[in-house]
Amino acid sequence: MPSLAAGRTMADVLAASKPSDWRPLDPNNTLYMDLESGRVVIELQPDFAPKHAANLRALTRAKYFDGLAITRSQDNYVVQWGEADAKKPMGQAKKALAPEFTRPAAGLNFTALPDPDTYAAQTGFVNGFPAARDSATGSAWMVHCYGVVGAGRDNDVNTGSGAELYVITGNAPRQLDRNITVVGRVLQGMDLLSTMPRGKGAMGFYQKPEERTPITRIRLAADVPEAERTRLQVLRTDTQTFTDLVESRRNRQDEWYKVPAGRIDVCNVPLPVRQEQR
Repeated sequence: MPSLAAGRTMADVLAASKPSDWRPLDPNNTLYMDLESGRVVIELQPDFAPKHAANLRALTRAKYFDGLAITRSQDNYVVQWGEADAKKPMGQAKKALAPEFTRPAAGLNFTALPDPDTYAAQTGFVNGFPAARDSATGSAWMVHCYGVVGAGRDNDVNTGSGAELYVITGNAPRQLDRNITVVGRVLQGMDLLSTMPRGKGAMGFYQKPEERTPITRIRLAADVPEAERTRLQVLRTDTQTFTDLVESRRNRQDEWYKVPAGRIDVCNVPLPVRQEQR
């Protein structure tokens, strides 16, 4: 059956979207990381990492991240911030958490992609987040695409509390999937993070304190006055509009393209975000 997106560009698909195709952000699952250069908006995904999401709320409310810094920028890989040894007071947050690498696939509203994947039996999206699942094991997990945020850890899998976070700023390192807890993704402000000066130390760590970018504050959107919130909407991934968007990217109809790829990787699917429409 021909796709409804045949002959349409992504811009065409989005222009025809309905208000019901978009969802607002949940203030209780939205973090604002304020830098001198601007604001980074991070959406948490408690469907996959509920304990880490709760710990991040506790850390944020304890003002744990205020005054810390971005400590690492590794080329084509990650930008990292926080405090690895968690010496600052953490309020009600836990210093260590059991890993949340995977979860049962049952019960997830999973929008599957039509093409095979190298790293997983099937990939797709769950409420706007790139994900994968395996019917053989009955498990599902979030995948490491550009803009995805995870909780750093040591070799011990129980050491990732969220006190140290990273965001993918390079080509999707899918080998990390199921080896580290993914907590969410950046919706706005990737331009501030991906352009951080590369660290000269091992793994891109900054060698001198003055090389680090200070974090002014991190706040939960629910704790920020209404007038100071960044109001965004995310395209729902369980809609026909999103299905059409995927097809428009699998088989590009833009005048420039002469040979459509005919397939798409989960990390190459755009996840549109826009200012809240009123």
